[in-house]
Amino acid sequence: MKQGIIVLMNGTSSSGKTSISMEMINQKEVFFHHLSIDDFFHNFNEFIDNKFPDIKPTREVDDQVVAQIIFDPINSMYYSTIKLFSEMGLNVIVDTVIDNDKRFNECLDIFFDHPTLFVGVICSKEELIRREQIRGDRRIGLASSQFEKVYSFNEYDLEVNTEELNPTECAEKILNFIKSNKDYSVFENLSKRNVSVS
Repeated sequence: MKQGIIVLMNGTSSSGKTSISMEMINQKEVFFHHLSIDDFFHNFNEFIDNKFPDIKPTREVDDQVVAQIIFDPINSMYYSTIKLFSEMGLNVIVDTVIDNDKRFNECLDIFFDHPTLFVGVICSKEELIRREQIRGDRRIGLASSQFEKVYSFNEYDLEVNTEELNPTECAEKILNFIKSNKDYSVFENLSKRNVSVS
């Protein structure tokens, strides 16, 4: 049995990754599972809220410390789950933001020997700002703060521009690439990056 395909979409918040993911899981030609980092954090937060509804911290914890204690392990579990799905022969759409070198290197370590289609989900900073304002469910400026790091990659197996193509067209472009049986070689050949956590 073949390993499942990992469709690793690289794009900032509001770039259109989730909309493309929904189109891909709704089509009938190639079956995909959608794994979003947001679901992993939602499940953790729900567990804490339900298990400890009246918890009251007795000291303040810096956001950076919280990230090191909670975010990195949850992110590792997320990547490991994606790898497990692929090992079980299941195709996976990866819906996350790789916004620092440490996360990219971990991703590279885990996925390098799996069929990983590296897709750039491209969108201009101006359009990202406009989308954030319309959505109203994201911190304004989040996409801009991620922009330089997320789009520092210039090598993909495939790029989709969500200003030029709607989510259905982007999904079709990705599916056509998969059905063409072209080699997914870019991710395997990328090198680790100097760690500069932002």
